[in-house]
Order: sequence, then structure tokens, then C-alpha cells
Amino acid sequence: MPDPTSTPTPHPSPTPSRIVSERVVLEGRKFNFAELQVRDPDGQTRPKMVVRHPGAVVVVPILDRGGIPHVVMIRNDRYAVAARGPAILDELPAGTIETDTGRPDGRPDDPAETARRECIEETGYDPRALTPLGWFYTTPGMTDEMMHAFAATDLEHVGQRLEADESIAVVLRPAAEALAMLDRGELHDAKTMLALLLAHRRGLLG
Repeated sequence: MPDPTSTPTPHPSPTPSRIVSERVVLEGRKFNFAELQVRDPDGQTRPKMVVRHPGAVVVVPILDRGGIPHVVMIRNDRYAVAARGPAILDELPAGTIETDTGRPDGRPDDPAETARRECIEETGYDPRALTPLGWFYTTPGMTDEMMHAFAATDLEHVGQRLEADESIAVVLRPAAEALAMLDRGELHDAKTMLALLLAHRRGLLG
């Protein structure tokens, strides 16, 4: 049996690649496609495509109803996955951090500002309190998108403010049911699954 008091053997780290150059291939409204020239550990330089992203947020809006925590979820039309299966996904509100804000100093929105805006727009609830739950890379094999997770509480209903191209329905679920959906394999949106688990680990879902 291993000695529980012994110092663990450090795991080796891979040799990192090095970006030699980068050029933007296509500028999008919210993110860009870039081609990198990457020098790999074998010494060869190879072209690799990535998505450069300004970052995003996901929000767990928590509403107390008679002492029972409920999660304000949404059902979202996701055309990108329509070829693979149902395009209507059960999700949490989320959105991209705005960089073109028009501020005199050129400062982009911070994640908390984005979280409040997206919560209002997609669910119709304005959170008076936001608790950071951490951040994660969404798909590090293809993009540098960093997503910040928040729990939103002390909610005031102000009505949805959807954009013209959005089709979103609001669904209020007991937190226990939202977690049960996760256990039953009924949630398929990664950011939603992880944010629910982060909130649950913090003891915010009862």
C-alpha cells in the first residue's frame, strides 16, 4: 500500500509549443478567426487555426420561492447543433463580453456587468447581487474563450429584453429538479452543466 504521508511524485509537464506568428483571417462581429504559425516540440512549424474571443459569462439566477431555491433557466434555439439533434437546449443565461462599448477610455465591459446585462436580457430578472463562481476555458483546443461563472440572487423581475435574432423561453425550475436533469443526462450545454455544479458545490442551491 502507498504511504499516505509520503510526498506525491510530481507529474511531468509536456513541452510547450511556441507561437511564431499570428494573422487574422476573418474578423467577426464578436470574435475573430486567426491562423497561427506554431513551433511544436519536434521543432517543426505548422499552421493552426484558432478563434480569438473576448470572453463570456454564464449566470445561475437563483430565486427563493417559499424557502425553496429555484433556478431561472432558459430554452434556447441553437441552430448550430440542429444537424446533430434537437436545436432547442435547456440552458442558463450567458453572453459575450462587449468590447466596443463606446466608453471614452475604450474600456470593455467587465464580466459582472456582462452577467447582469445578459441575465436581464434573457430571463427578465435583474440581479441585485452577483457572486463569482470561477472561470474556465470553454474549448481550449480551438479557442481562447474564457468564461466567467456567476450566481445571481436578490432578483427583481423587469421583463426580457431580447435581441431581434433571439428566440428564448424562460423556465423556472426548483434547483433540485435542475440538478436531477443533470443526473438524468437531460442537459447537454457544457457551460450550464458546469455552472450548476459550481453553484451546488458552494451550497447555493439548497
